[in-house]
Amino acid sequence: MSLQPQERAARTEALFRETNEAIERGVWPGDRRETVRFRCECSQMECHTIITLTLAEYEYVRDHPRRFVIAVGHENPQAEDVVERHDDHLVVEKRGLSGAEAERLDPRG
Repeated sequence: MSLQPQERAARTEALFRETNEAIERGVWPGDRRETVRFRCECSQMECHTIITLTLAEYEYVRDHPRRFVIAVGHENPQAEDVVERHDDHLVVEKRGLSGAEAERLDPRG
């Protein structure tokens, strides 16, 4: 079965999101304002960019199964909309086929 480019990108992003979920689970419970180093959740498989967020900031993004946290400049306008801009990262929301795949692959879903 051959995947569409948007499906392939969504699966890569979901893989990075699962990595970040594991990072979050490994953080000692405590102050939600402490910063944690998360991996960029963009669709570029070779990306190793680190984004620093508090646990509360990461949870805010994860409240929406179609949303991902990515580095500035890593957005894919064909498949997602930027919903928040910050100095060092963006929050994007997948749409269309990518959005449906992101929801389907959501580890919290």
